[in-house]
Amino acid sequence: MDAKQFKSLDEQIEILKNKGLIITDEKLAKEVLFRENYFFLSGYRHVFMKSNRDRTFLAGTTFEELYSLFLFDRNFRYILFKNLLVVENNMKSMISYQLSKKYGYREKEYLNPKNFVKDSSKTKQINDLLRKMKRQIRANGAQHSATLHYISNYGYIPLWVLVKVLSFGIVTELFAILKEEDQLALAKEYNVSVHELVVYLPILSNYRNLCAHEDIVYENKTQVAIEDCIYHKLLNIDKMDGEYIYGKNDVFALIIILKRMLSQYEFSNMIDEMNRSIKNLEYNLHTIPIDKILDRMGFPKNWENIKNIEMERLS
Repeated sequence: MDAKQFKSLDEQIEILKNKGLIITDEKLAKEVLFRENYFFLSGYRHVFMKSNRDRTFLAGTTFEELYSLFLFDRNFRYILFKNLLVVENNMKSMISYQLSKKYGYREKEYLNPKNFVKDSSKTKQINDLLRKMKRQIRANGAQHSATLHYISNYGYIPLWVLVKVLSFGIVTELFAILKEEDQLALAKEYNVSVHELVVYLPILSNYRNLCAHEDIVYENKTQVAIEDCIYHKLLNIDKMDGEYIYGKNDVFALIIILKRMLSQYEFSNMIDEMNRSIKNLEYNLHTIPIDKILDRMGFPKNWENIKNIEMERLS
């Protein structure tokens, strides 16, 4: 395979034009490509292509449309990210409270292997995770004001402070090795099963990282699908071969998870923001319908109804 060669902005413009993209304002296009990166922007081209085999743009596709989808996904990431941070903070707070209350607030107490599931198949996982957490204490103890305060004044870092410097990934791993009674106590707070929460947390962590690193999110698919739930049924999502076609391993599955883990107020505001962002994108699309984007996101046409499902059921 030939090595990729550096392409100037003019050459990048020509590549896009040769693929059928209409560029009427080359100055704007060059500014965008220079600022945003050709590789990142071109990652949004697939939905505008004629087919998987014909990798040229649909007739009439403009640079502005391509850039509008790029900006939509950026804004959509921001909306998701701030709500994912809410869930992350909530989960950290509740885990630290549960473990500190039950096992103690000093490292030697809450990091005791006896506090976790008694399953020989998970012994290595438990030990590896505890080592990771101890490394975080050593690495961050003097770098953050809160951890430094506790080390300097008390000689230890309580778990409710340590979680501040733990990644969501580590917190996700931590939940997976808790004793069943501790998992149940946390799952009960969200009115979900332990199994559901075990599935949800890695998905949330994955999307949190995608958002933080400016990866393409709107058409992301996860390796693990969530279980069928009441929202699939009440939204009358179509099935194919007995499986729901939306809300399983797509972005709408993430929306379902957030529906179950955010407060009603937080979730309602998130849906309103998403709706405005989608309508803005629809206004800027001319070559393809907004339904094509929604399909790639896994959003059913009545996706907004998820916001008011509880109220509808109670009325």
